[in-house]
Amino acid sequence: MATQGKVITCKAAVAWEPNKPLSVEDVDVAPPQNGEVRIKILYAALCHTDAYTWSGKDPEGLFPCILGHEAAGIVESVGEGVTSVQPGDHVIPCYQAECGECKFCKSGKTNLCGKVRSATGVGVMLSDRKSRFSVNGKPIYHFMGTSTFSQYTVVHDVSVAKIDPNAPLEKVCLLGCGVPTGLGAVWNTAKVEAGSIVAVFGLGTVGLAVAEGAKAAGASRIIGIDIDRSKFERAKNFGVTEFVNPKEHEKPIQQVIADLTDGGVDYSFECIGNVSVMRAALECCHKGWGTSVIVGVAASGQEISTRPFQLVTGRVWKGTAFGGFKSRSQVPWLVDKYMKKEIKVDEYITHSLNLADINKAFDLLHEGGCLRCVLALHV
Repeated sequence: MATQGKVITCKAAVAWEPNKPLSVEDVDVAPPQNGEVRIKILYAALCHTDAYTWSGKDPEGLFPCILGHEAAGIVESVGEGVTSVQPGDHVIPCYQAECGECKFCKSGKTNLCGKVRSATGVGVMLSDRKSRFSVNGKPIYHFMGTSTFSQYTVVHDVSVAKIDPNAPLEKVCLLGCGVPTGLGAVWNTAKVEAGSIVAVFGLGTVGLAVAEGAKAAGASRIIGIDIDRSKFERAKNFGVTEFVNPKEHEKPIQQVIADLTDGGVDYSFECIGNVSVMRAALECCHKGWGTSVIVGVAASGQEISTRPFQLVTGRVWKGTAFGGFKSRSQVPWLVDKYMKKEIKVDEYITHSLNLADINKAFDLLHEGGCLRCVLALHV
């Protein structure tokens, strides 16, 4: 391409400081260095993790930065030594890398990868510990190794999943975070069996993906728990079979669920990031075998608590990141499942806007009616 090896000036939404409206302005994006890929981002969705960092509550949050981590695009150019993708490839950037060579990747026990985390955690690239973004010469930090609220971004090659070029990028961008997180929490982390009783706390995008995954696994009952009754009707389309609103009960919610399920559920999933709900999710599990999976990300400094006897008597407490999926090898598989109509994606998209409307999109994210808002970046 004519832009290869050159700085690209494009539009991006810059978070100059916490809690201040994002500024859509011209940003210079440097060419990819060794082991890096420059991607033309076509569509990006908003996730609550973006809002969490933007709020200033994230201890790793650095400003100024370019947020965004759920997106899809086309490779514009690659740096030295990159063989896994080439210009023109359709890709999904993945905040969870997969190098295949580090201690984590080789363990066979986790989808976590340690290769670039030391750089992505502090908003820079691994090769020279610098940013590829700048405004008038001032460096702008990367975010989660992806920074997809920019028309062009630079990411490490170990964080790029090459996908079917026929897949609609305005849909499959969702497979970069929320939907796989929910599906994988069920399929990979909990390994829910047919006939199981499942409780899902929080009926946003991730919670609905958990419900969808549980339905696919053959769960016999899928109980949705949320304090917003308006979410219940929509959740039926994703497999939720019954609903509980904690506000409508005087008893603790774990007791309500235990009473409904002859002693507790087989599996529960906390999809909010609230430590008191995490406790309730564990304690509503059945004695002897119930497993609770923490999916939601709690605010910095928060701690979980329960009585040790809950675990001594056979309950299991687990956590999951990106649903346990290995990004580069399994995101393409998820795209293929979508193309075969085996998983939902379109149904999570409730709003579509342009990059210029990103602040409106963040407002929508905090309203109960919005699941995913997809931004078109080149309109």
